[in-house]
Amino acid sequence: MSNPLQDPGFFRNPYPTFAALRDTSPVQKVPSGGGRSSYLVTGYAEAREAFTDPRLSKDTAAFFAGKDTGRNLHPAVSQSMLATDPPQHTRLRGLVAKAFTPGAVARIRPYIASVTDELLDAWMPGEQTDAIESLAVPLPVTVICQLLGVPDADRAAVRTWSNELFAAGQPERIDSASHAVAGYMADLIEAKRRAPDDSLLNDLIRARDGEDRLSEDELVSLAVLLLVAGHETTTNLIGNGLLALLQTSDTLHRLRDEPDLVDAAVDELLRLDSPVSMATFRFTTEAISLGGVEIPAGSPVLIAPGAANRDPARFSDPDRLDLDRDTKGHLAFGYGIHRCLGAPLARAEGEIAFRRIVARFPRLRLAVPSAELQWRHTRLMRGLESLPVLP
Repeated sequence: MSNPLQDPGFFRNPYPTFAALRDTSPVQKVPSGGGRSSYLVTGYAEAREAFTDPRLSKDTAAFFAGKDTGRNLHPAVSQSMLATDPPQHTRLRGLVAKAFTPGAVARIRPYIASVTDELLDAWMPGEQTDAIESLAVPLPVTVICQLLGVPDADRAAVRTWSNELFAAGQPERIDSASHAVAGYMADLIEAKRRAPDDSLLNDLIRARDGEDRLSEDELVSLAVLLLVAGHETTTNLIGNGLLALLQTSDTLHRLRDEPDLVDAAVDELLRLDSPVSMATFRFTTEAISLGGVEIPAGSPVLIAPGAANRDPARFSDPDRLDLDRDTKGHLAFGYGIHRCLGAPLARAEGEIAFRRIVARFPRLRLAVPSAELQWRHTRLMRGLESLPVLP
């Protein structure tokens, strides 16, 4: 049985593959290498159900215990909050949730706007620029590094390590990056202990050292997770969303005339080309039935928000960008207790970026044909390598 997720064209455009799989069955068995297999969920109703089924565990340490995977991921990455179940997950999430509430994000909107404007000041009319390198990457990296208290001089390295962590099919690069970023965060934590500030990282240190609710390993792991997850999704939201707008000029023109629609546009762009194509690892702790398919205990389950968000059973004409669509319930940020903690921050950054671009660059267009664009080779994230535009 061939793996449809390894087709050469999958990274460029996974949606025909997702649609074909979903038409066959919204839940089906697919090969995952080494003679193993997983169950892929491409239907909307089935994905939503899977996201909330407590029999689907994220405890990867338990799943891989005693198995020789040949990997050398740092525990701060392999055993992060994303790879835990309640009650551990509940405790860890509660320690950082207050930093990403809508109210907390509202307070940093002026900073997000100032960073966005500073980056866009470098866009010269008529001069080609890469919207990924000049905006989609540095904006969320700058914001999350500011929140965590990462020094300016270290932010380029953060970007490099984060990109390496999602290098599909290159386990050695991923493993090496995991040790580099974990080592860096451990050193930064020690530096913050010696010279405390008002950063989110120092809030976590106080939870560790003062109330003793975090182990040292948990502290480093949370810091790494916030650093990496805090910008990867937003980078892809801005890049994918801007490409979609540039490919549908009538929609871009409408946003110029009706800027109040930008907020709704963010959710439609998230639905149309979800930044997270495949959710992180889950497995069944007991036999379950999902979408009419019997899944044995101990089976990996892959939920594909990118596929679910284009399920015609939930969203009519799903391959079309439609600003008037009711996008309520899209799964771009997941669903249930593991829904993306940073969703309010990602939405704010995307909304501010699109609003500023529309207002400042009314003639913005692609600098190369869409067919020449290169997409990152990672099944977890969906994002562009670059996006050349002409302001």
